[in-house]
Amino acid sequence: MKVKPKILYVEDDITLSFVTRDNLAMKGYNIDAIDNGKDALDWFKKNRYDLCILDIMLPQMDGFTLAEKIREQDLQVPIIFVTARSAKEDKIHGLTLGGDDYITKPFSIEELVLKIEVFLKRRAIQLPYDNTSYKEVNKRVGWDPVNLILTVDNHKHTLTHKEADLFSFLYKNREKVVKRQDLLIELWGHDHFFSSRSLDVFVSRLRKHLGDCGVILENVYNVGYRLKVS
Repeated sequence: MKVKPKILYVEDDITLSFVTRDNLAMKGYNIDAIDNGKDALDWFKKNRYDLCILDIMLPQMDGFTLAEKIREQDLQVPIIFVTARSAKEDKIHGLTLGGDDYITKPFSIEELVLKIEVFLKRRAIQLPYDNTSYKEVNKRVGWDPVNLILTVDNHKHTLTHKEADLFSFLYKNREKVVKRQDLLIELWGHDHFFSSRSLDVFVSRLRKHLGDCGVILENVYNVGYRLKVS
């Protein structure tokens, strides 16, 4: 029998939580729905989840703090933030804390399921551990796209799914100029303004991981990016 993907869903709006949980359950997911951040963290520590959906405005512990605590426990579990339409800055801030994506209220179940499936498919490819996918980028940098591990000077960085997707696409097209629009379509499926802002966050995070290692994520003014390897 097929194992249902297990999702931690944290939302304090009881009506929205009930409707969303019920619909996701009908789509074949195993849902633990929690109404506050503190209890959600306890549930996360006691269970293994394939994905987390976190509202930002939560009692006892907000979604941002909860995400940080989750990342201390698990660097790879996908995190989708739920944000209010007016809280535009929440989207960017959530990504800087290790979130992978966001969905804006009000949302459709179909839109949420689409986002969930993208991450679950990637996570299924990632597991179990496969050490044959390792690629040497240069003498100081290695890339394992299956296990989302970027090794810089023997220090391993476990990337989030969006960071990994970005680096994989740039590495595949290394030494070439990749248009910003092409990156946005590849990672998000569209080139909306806040996806563009999100891309800036992930580029910044990758640059921080890479440091000064001979692999440079170069900005090509008004065009896009180029991954240069020396």
